[in-house]
Amino acid sequence: MRRPHTRLPMFTAVVTAVLALLFGTGTGATALQVPTIRGGTVLYAATGAQCVVGFNAVNGVNHYAVMTGHCSGTHATTWYADAARTVPVGVTAGASYPIDDYGVVRYTTGALILPGDIALGGGAYQDITGAANPTIGRSVCHVGRTSGVHCGTVTAVNVTVNYADGTVYGLFRSTACSEAGDIGAPAYSGPTALGFAVGSSGNCSSGGVTYYQPVAEVLSVFGLTLY
Repeated sequence: MRRPHTRLPMFTAVVTAVLALLFGTGTGATALQVPTIRGGTVLYAATGAQCVVGFNAVNGVNHYAVMTGHCSGTHATTWYADAARTVPVGVTAGASYPIDDYGVVRYTTGALILPGDIALGGGAYQDITGAANPTIGRSVCHVGRTSGVHCGTVTAVNVTVNYADGTVYGLFRSTACSEAGDIGAPAYSGPTALGFAVGSSGNCSSGGVTYYQPVAEVLSVFGLTLY
């Protein structure tokens, strides 16, 4: 398994060392909490919105979170690592919704740990080594914030979905179920990123399907590469 990508480890080490000198390392010492953001992490907007990171990506020296557009695009603002919105980590750099459903947040601080994997829950992680366009019949899993990991099969590509606020094109659909709150869930097939959940019908009790924005399109538009 590939080692997680960590941004500016020397920076983190230096800051930690400085804090140790200032506050000591014994009982009650103040420690630097460096945020870790990976696929499945929730970011919080100044407006109160909460969006799930699909994947981390890079373009030259800049690093980005890739996520849904109807969440990140609607709230083009500063993003925070905590619900209290005290630890700023990035700003919306671009989004498309409707027509597409994707957005990217540019990380604005070097004091972050940015692995290229996805949190599966329970301390487990799925390493991601690349991205691909979905194909009918391919296995796919996603990690929902509410319901956790669910897997299925891609049943359609280039799907059009009509919402009250507009039409989204070019999605793909799978038999993996979702629950309310799972939107934004990163979708993968083994170590390959396929997309992130942008809509669903049904549920995991009676059965349902999930719709995804392909991540390869987002990477192409913004010139990004997954870690």
